[in-house]
Amino acid sequence: MRAARLIKMVLLLQSRPSMTAAELARELEVSERTVTRDAQALSEAGVPVYADRGRAGGYRLIGGYRTRLTGLARSEAEALFLSGVPGALREMGLDDVASAARLKVSAALLPSLRDASRTAGQRFHLDAPAWFSEPETPELLPAVADAVWDDRRIAARYRRDGDEVERALEPYGLVLKAGVWYLCAREPESGSFRVYRIDRFTAAEPGEERFVRDEGFDLPGFWAERAAQFARSILRAEVVVRLSAAGARRLPYVVDPESARRALGAAGEPDGRGWVTVALAVESEEVAHAQLLTLGPEAEVLAPASLRERFSADAVRLAALYR
Repeated sequence: MRAARLIKMVLLLQSRPSMTAAELARELEVSERTVTRDAQALSEAGVPVYADRGRAGGYRLIGGYRTRLTGLARSEAEALFLSGVPGALREMGLDDVASAARLKVSAALLPSLRDASRTAGQRFHLDAPAWFSEPETPELLPAVADAVWDDRRIAARYRRDGDEVERALEPYGLVLKAGVWYLCAREPESGSFRVYRIDRFTAAEPGEERFVRDEGFDLPGFWAERAAQFARSILRAEVVVRLSAAGARRLPYVVDPESARRALGAAGEPDGRGWVTVALAVESEEVAHAQLLTLGPEAEVLAPASLRERFSADAVRLAALYR
């Protein structure tokens, strides 16, 4: 465990001009005292770690010291080549850059590990889009991706509710969700962060002005929070449904899974036939009709009355078809 931590410490110091003991302790998940001991151990082992004293001090490597990637285990080398997403890189216009980087990493590895890219590629492949859909690469994605990498503001036009709005945006990060690209960006005037679908941009012009990135911004955390907010925001209606045991098992696969879990968790005891009654949050009556219809005779809608009437009419038509 300590050996792995020492290697990580060297790599961290290689990637930055210097780091304070507090920064290293946070990255390595240890105490500052442990950082001091580790720095001393590296120095004794011949790694030129230098400690700058004082309030603005920290640790740095001197003499342009670099370590080669010969300490990688096979599993680590294979995981390294799995970290790329070929389709996404190609859509952002980074395929050639990524290919060159993989070649350089391969050249730095020990000869016994240079087949890691092939062995990893033979065993794992990421296919991000959903089934039965052919996602199209947004035309403006490469330009937006360039602005994200360079921290450049963009002047954008965006389709929203049938209208086209103009926005000055500070593009912080890109997210690929189920084959759809999203931009997480800050609006300079309000300082608020928003999410935009890239395929709804009609224009995106990167400017010469760079913005100062908020280093506290956490893209995965921000996306998880906004995705959860979005899922909750669209569930504006409620239906009451009786479910058989089979229907209860299948419910999370036909409606929003979190909504299904909450509804089933709040359900009372099954009746004498093993059926439970749940109050289910749904997007709309129209959407609930399409979703619950797939449960067939394993679900009975009790409310609202208008939705129950729809299912009653469906039942009559089905009975006539199969008479």
